[in-house]
Amino acid sequence: MIIVGTEILTTFIHIVSESLLTPVVVLLVLFLIISILAIGGLINEKYTRKPMKKRELETLLNDVDNSSSPEEIKNHVKSSTLFNTQKDIIVNIIDNHNLDLEARKSFATKLVEDEQMILLKKTNLTDIFVRLGPVLGLLGTLIPLGPGLSALGSGQIATLASSLTIAFDTTVIGLTISSLSYVVSKYKKQWYESDLTTLETVAESVLEKLSKI
Repeated sequence: MIIVGTEILTTFIHIVSESLLTPVVVLLVLFLIISILAIGGLINEKYTRKPMKKRELETLLNDVDNSSSPEEIKNHVKSSTLFNTQKDIIVNIIDNHNLDLEARKSFATKLVEDEQMILLKKTNLTDIFVRLGPVLGLLGTLIPLGPGLSALGSGQIATLASSLTIAFDTTVIGLTISSLSYVVSKYKKQWYESDLTTLETVAESVLEKLSKI
């Protein structure tokens, strides 16, 4: 009875395992296409984004420090080279200058954290691909080896060769997906961390100046 039960379970596992090969291959192809598009998006963003330079940041901070009213600070921010989303956050902080000091700081912190979450979400997909690429590649390697080894036992060399080809190809694709995704996530996180540092610096300067006006 135990032997029969074991055979049923192993047969079921074997069927499930072989049935996973097609979904794995489909996902690998889909992830590869998305990863290549992500690399294209990275290159495009590299040459189109214009982050604030150090000298421009210093000029803005000096302008904020020399301002005499919230409206004047707002005008300096709007005319700066900050990204539009960064400008909106700083202007939102300035528009709520009537809040008490602690409430204003909490409000500014919340806005900056929300922006941080938005930027982090932009790399979520490629972060997932970094880990899933090798996993799917490994699945694509192991699944065909079962039928391949069975074919070897019965002398079917052609079937074994086909299984090994699939195994090696899926491994290569999985590692390629992981590599491309890692590059995208790495560079984007560096850019976004720099953007957040700039935003936090300007926000702190504005908060300090508003507390003195």
